[in-house]
Amino acid sequence: MIDPRFHDRIGALPFAELAQRAGHPALAVGEAADVTIGTVADLSDAAPDALSFIAKSHYRAALAETRAGIVLADPKLDIQAPDGVEVIRCPDPYDAFIDMIEVLFPNATRSVAARSAMPANVDSYLLEDGVILGRGVVIGPGAEIGRDTIIGPNTVIGAGVAIGRNCVIGAGCVIECAYLGNGVVLQPGVVLGGEGFGFKLGAKGHKKIPQLGRVIIQDGVELGANTAVDRGTLVDTVIGEGTKIDNLVQIGHNCRIGRNCVISGTSALAGSTVLEDGVIMGGGVKTSGHLTLGAGTVVLGGSGIIRSFPAGSNIAGTPAQDTRTAMREIAALRRLAKGEKA
Repeated sequence: MIDPRFHDRIGALPFAELAQRAGHPALAVGEAADVTIGTVADLSDAAPDALSFIAKSHYRAALAETRAGIVLADPKLDIQAPDGVEVIRCPDPYDAFIDMIEVLFPNATRSVAARSAMPANVDSYLLEDGVILGRGVVIGPGAEIGRDTIIGPNTVIGAGVAIGRNCVIGAGCVIECAYLGNGVVLQPGVVLGGEGFGFKLGAKGHKKIPQLGRVIIQDGVELGANTAVDRGTLVDTVIGEGTKIDNLVQIGHNCRIGRNCVISGTSALAGSTVLEDGVIMGGGVKTSGHLTLGAGTVVLGGSGIIRSFPAGSNIAGTPAQDTRTAMREIAALRRLAKGEKA
């Protein structure tokens, strides 16, 4: 979700003007030229004033339900949009979409930093009773910190951030574009809400994709030292209630982690990974992103996951597969190495 507490926008524009400013005037044709666009959104979250895009056929279901005013689409796709949604075909819809984001949300990266760097005084943020601030804490305008929360020294809390009650925030943390529930624990050095690693790759250079989402940390979550959780691109990165995450873990943009999951140290979840409730990961697990691990899945340490698995799976290896199959393959290789028959 694009939250005005964290990201400035210039206001609504007729699509013809937006396309002109973004360097794509030829896209403003027919009735679409007069549609007012005030924001951008994922297909599933879009309102009638939003611009969205579709570049792959497996998003057809989301397109069929979208309420976006305009959708940029790959001309090769066989798709049907709901009544009232203008579909504009263009050779590279994602590229044009990024250009239009940069018009509506200029300097997206810098605006977050600038807001947090603004001088703050005691009237520009809210501290409930019992909040303890360590030496060197910086609090941005509009931030809110709940009762009996402890903030360690040299932590930076960005503009608009909300932290719940009875939280413990360790030394040297950086929190921006984030909402934290009650009873959250951040060990020293945690970074929440930094930009996701998003670029449109190209031979002439890599175009930065603005990261306009948030990080939502629900009640009772604990994050280990030097763990990083990136904010979403258009949707939120979410960590569910009661989840525990070890040190040096990377959570990429748009990830959605369920309740009571456990993620051990040095694991890394690529963008748009979904962990349903109760997933347990050993140390050093990696995912390739855009996949789902079903509820209660157990992943052995060091595994590399490149596809989705259903609820209740027990997986290991690289690429990850059923643990029993992985163990049989290892045993067979050992026998072959010894010159025995598999």
